Amino acid sequence: MTIKRLVAAILLATGSHSVFAEESFTVQDIQVEGLQRVALGAALNNLPFTIGDTVSDFTLSRSIRTLYSAGHFDDIRVFRDGNTIIYRLRERPTINNIEFKGNKDIKDEQLTESLTGNRIIVGEPLDKTILRNIENGLTEFYHGVGKYQAKVEVKVNYLPRNRVNLVFEFEEGDAASVRQINIVGNNIFSNEELLSVVESKQDMPWWRFWTSDRYQKQTLQGDIEKINSYYLDRGYLRFGVESSQVAVSPDKTSVYVTLNVTEGEQYNISDINFVGDLIGQDEIIRAIVPLQKGQLYNGALVTFTEESIARVLARFGYANSRVRTIPNINDDTKEVALTISVDPGKRVYVRRIDVKGNANTRDEVIRRELRQMEGAWLSNDALELSKERIQRLMYIEKVDFATTPVPGVDDLVDIGFTIKEQPSGSFNAGISYGSFQGLSFQVGVEQNNFFGSGNAAGISLSTNKYQKSVSLSFTDPYFTLDGVSLGGQLFYSDLDYTRASSNLEAYNQRRYGVGANIGYPINEYNRLNFGGNITVNKINSINEYDQLRHFRAVLIDARNPDGGYNFTNYELSAGWLHSTLNRGLFPTAGRMVSLTLRATTPNSDIQYYKTLFEAQQYIPLSRDHQWSFRSKLELGYGNGYGSKNGYDYTLPFTENFYGGGQNLRGFENRIIGPHAIFRSATIVPGVPDPIGGGNFFPSDPVNDNYNVSSRSIGGNAMAMLTLELITPTPFLKDENRNSVRTSLFIDAGNVWDTEFDINRYANLIQLRQDNREPLLVDYSDPSLIRASAGVSVQWISPMGPLTFSLAKIIKKYEGDLQENFSFNIGTTF
Repeated sequence: MTIKRLVAAILLATGSHSVFAEESFTVQDIQVEGLQRVALGAALNNLPFTIGDTVSDFTLSRSIRTLYSAGHFDDIRVFRDGNTIIYRLRERPTINNIEFKGNKDIKDEQLTESLTGNRIIVGEPLDKTILRNIENGLTEFYHGVGKYQAKVEVKVNYLPRNRVNLVFEFEEGDAASVRQINIVGNNIFSNEELLSVVESKQDMPWWRFWTSDRYQKQTLQGDIEKINSYYLDRGYLRFGVESSQVAVSPDKTSVYVTLNVTEGEQYNISDINFVGDLIGQDEIIRAIVPLQKGQLYNGALVTFTEESIARVLARFGYANSRVRTIPNINDDTKEVALTISVDPGKRVYVRRIDVKGNANTRDEVIRRELRQMEGAWLSNDALELSKERIQRLMYIEKVDFATTPVPGVDDLVDIGFTIKEQPSGSFNAGISYGSFQGLSFQVGVEQNNFFGSGNAAGISLSTNKYQKSVSLSFTDPYFTLDGVSLGGQLFYSDLDYTRASSNLEAYNQRRYGVGANIGYPINEYNRLNFGGNITVNKINSINEYDQLRHFRAVLIDARNPDGGYNFTNYELSAGWLHSTLNRGLFPTAGRMVSLTLRATTPNSDIQYYKTLFEAQQYIPLSRDHQWSFRSKLELGYGNGYGSKNGYDYTLPFTENFYGGGQNLRGFENRIIGPHAIFRSATIVPGVPDPIGGGNFFPSDPVNDNYNVSSRSIGGNAMAMLTLELITPTPFLKDENRNSVRTSLFIDAGNVWDTEFDINRYANLIQLRQDNREPLLVDYSDPSLIRASAGVSVQWISPMGPLTFSLAKIIKKYEGDLQENFSFNIGTTF
């Protein structure tokens, strides 16, 4: 090596950015040393020259910067040996593992997401220069939430093969509390009035454990906006927060906040004008404006006006409109003239709608619920309605949509709907235990999204001590493209209520039949349903209690009085459903109202009708809908129409309403309602027969006795009310919030018999064999209300909805049996 080359090499080796000889030369070879994980080709691709190129000192310097920018190397040195360029590189260590210790306020997932944004990722090279910025950023975050004693340190542990482990160690400490909030310059409103509207609280006593006085920078900024809005909403147009100071105590455990404000005076609105393009909807836009001349200026109403106009424009495809209110303030008259500037922009059209996340549900099932069409103009109303309709599907847990502008075009967008599915099949089972009923069990399988088609199909099997039943059903909600539904069902049941555990008066019923139904949509929220059933009933082994006298009179076969009751009914039904619920399962907002009427045709063996009304209302109590109030009202009534052989038809006892169990938690299933009354004649002796025996005859009916059964027979009228406070479920992650629901409830209601006449038993004597038989009450009295309260937990599990209820009876009557705990699998809400 010549002296000249040796000197050049020494100069090149003096630092990462080496000094080169001044003359240019042609590169004959390029050598790279120190590579371990980075491929040679990847390193050479970052060089601004190749073999055969003529390079200068500037070119070599630029090559060092280019290699550094690739992000793979910690140190770069370049040497020249004749016309050969030698790069000696030290690769950045690879991140082997990232560990967090001591963090409570920031979740691991949030830290990982933040580090990923800064390219601190397992398996990627480590840029040490970023670590200091991350430490400072995390420390600043803790200061922002009031933890001024917090410390964050990143430790780098070196491993063989140029790998490192990163350990983020947190010392969060305690948050500083707001010791005092001072507002300076306020004369119109007192400190107490202004502090009542802010979220930050000062120096709270220990017993106010549900209220926090922890200082947070972000909360303080929001409080300043609330105070500003408080004044603007009351006409103080010139109000302003001039400055804010936050002083931290020496021990960093307390902060003192001072706000300096200027109140100004109140302003009235002198005039309201519009400028810009109202897209021909002048009357609608002017009609929705709540502002009026002469009224006090109100900042909230101004904002509401701008948002309302923007929503009207968005309804007609102007999604990027700009609505601004320009105030022209007259300080002399203390008036303000408002000019509302409307710039609709271009009408935006939808190029394409994409659906993702529907792994089990066919794409067409989701798309048929869309009200926003491809090729049509973009409408926020149509998008929100589409989201609501998809979310009402029983097999959809959550729906989100995003609007993405088409690159290079300012009037086209793509819309992406992201679906989160939930189990669409339901393993329908129920287990409950009561002091009188004992253990019961039922099982069934129902699929609301049959093979992803959106059709509902199910088979239900039920068995316990007194019941065996099976039913098959199928419904196509979109039998036609315009939403006409069609369904059918087959059913068979064999009920043996001769067992005491049924809570019902003894009889045996075999019932089977077939039915069909069809539904017609009226609009997005209302639907009409019609159906028909043919039902065959065979009843025997019945205890002939007194309330059955009319039913027996119209059905009994005089030639075979002990043959039971056999009758066939032809039923027609009509129903109306109104629903604005925001979800199919676990709704948190909206209402549902339904009215159903069933009646047998005049050629049926029994002529009767039965109607059921149900209304539910959900009122969200918080913005995130974690708190919500639910009310539910059920009303039912049924009776016979027409007569036979001089006897009026009545509602068959098999169609009676019952209370207890799912509709009145805390009471045993079907225990609420009228009880059976057994009437018996008094026996008196007659004339002795010739053999010396005695004859006995029934006395006059006015001397009859009766006893009341402990079993319920139901009634033809029902009223049930549920009030429910839906609360966040403790210890539950946010991603499971839509599949688990906890609520506090109050149930109240009654089942009664409008045809019952207590005067029929006024002069008779009640016999009681034991204390289990209740005293007779007026079963026609709807005011005999029962009530219970408790807590319920519902979970949409892979098997279907599970319901756990723990209830305590508040009001009951003699003969009512309690069931404090119940557990059901299936759709019970």
